[in-house]
Amino acid sequence: MKRILIALAVFASVQIADAQVKTPEAAKKAVEAAKAASENEKKAVKVATWTKLAESYLDAYNAPAGSAWVGASKQELQLLMGNEKPLSVENAVLNGEPCTKEIYENKEFYFNNAGQLTMINVTKPVFENALDEALAAYKKAYEVDVKKSKAKDIAAGLDNISKKYLDEGMNRYMLQDLAGASVLFEKSAEAAATEPLAKVDSTALYNAGFTAWAVKDYERAKKFFESCVEVGYYYEGGEVFAKLADVYKNLGDEKKSAEILEQGFVAYPQSQSILIGLINYYIESGENTDRLFVLIDEAKKNEPNNASLYYVEGNIYNQLGDKEKAVEAYYKCAEINPDYEYGYIGAGVMYYNLAIELQDKAANEFDDAKYQAILVEFEQALMNALEPFEKAYAVSKDESLKVNVAEYLKNIYYRFISKGAEYEAGYNKYDEVVRTGKAI
Repeated sequence: MKRILIALAVFASVQIADAQVKTPEAAKKAVEAAKAASENEKKAVKVATWTKLAESYLDAYNAPAGSAWVGASKQELQLLMGNEKPLSVENAVLNGEPCTKEIYENKEFYFNNAGQLTMINVTKPVFENALDEALAAYKKAYEVDVKKSKAKDIAAGLDNISKKYLDEGMNRYMLQDLAGASVLFEKSAEAAATEPLAKVDSTALYNAGFTAWAVKDYERAKKFFESCVEVGYYYEGGEVFAKLADVYKNLGDEKKSAEILEQGFVAYPQSQSILIGLINYYIESGENTDRLFVLIDEAKKNEPNNASLYYVEGNIYNQLGDKEKAVEAYYKCAEINPDYEYGYIGAGVMYYNLAIELQDKAANEFDDAKYQAILVEFEQALMNALEPFEKAYAVSKDESLKVNVAEYLKNIYYRFISKGAEYEAGYNKYDEVVRTGKAI
């Protein structure tokens, strides 16, 4: 029943059609003219000279995509693009999803199965470093703007560049170039932090760290995750702490890793990533695991009526192999909050997983007497799972969660269907729930 975290905290910013987009040729000429003006001694002291250069580079950046925008349909693009046709069309996979790729002379369009444009990948830019040059031009504009009369316009330009870097980073991420994505996310954060915008983009910082972590560039990842902690951005219930702790572990600093995990646990005791990291640390290090219960007790003092803390305690006991105390903690959840279903789910999943382990063990046992003994344990574990799952199903008001629980119950009742009508009825009930996706 674990929740899967999304990889990144950002989606590509929405691009909209722009009837004024220059052709690549016109955009290149405009940059050359604006650059020549910036090299003129008299014009170089004017703010407008540098903002014009920045805007020209941005136009050049946008030019290859033309009037296309993410979210457009194939029909809309056909009307806008006129005679511009793809050189070839092929099936592709983007971020794990099947799609269609149209290849043009200077770009690639990726369409989802609904025929919507999901990504524009420019393969032949007008200038390789257009965004870098635009950023440098805005910095120069702010420098020569002594009265700061154009600070608002310059900040808007910097914000635009930051978002485009973010889009480019997402493109690299979807194309599985995670190292390249990390660099672009860092540039997004740097553009946002540039005066006069001077904004901390915690999303870009996290993404830069996440993608660096994913390619095992731990020193680089450490820099960004530590920046996230400094600005108070912890992402998805404390995931930054879990990632930063893993970074320190891979860099060989186990003590620092544990400190980060404890820091995260105090703020996010329900985080499974943090909890599992702590449990693994204490088990692997041989240190006293009682420290885990000290931490959870501190959390209970702060929130005595928080049923989820007893669920966490149950998970700790379960991971440590003390199933009796785990069940005690799981059932305590219902005493604190009768509507909290996760305690029952925790107990049910614990017994169900034990049954799976015993089933695998039995499959590899060739001694018949031992096999039969394991089979008895297996069936008892399944039977033990029945009651908490039934209680979870009865208590829960979340239909999707009830359907997930029904999947477990269906399998258990099927195992015992030969025992009588009660089990056959149970199987039929939960089989219908699973088939229809609707709780009864």
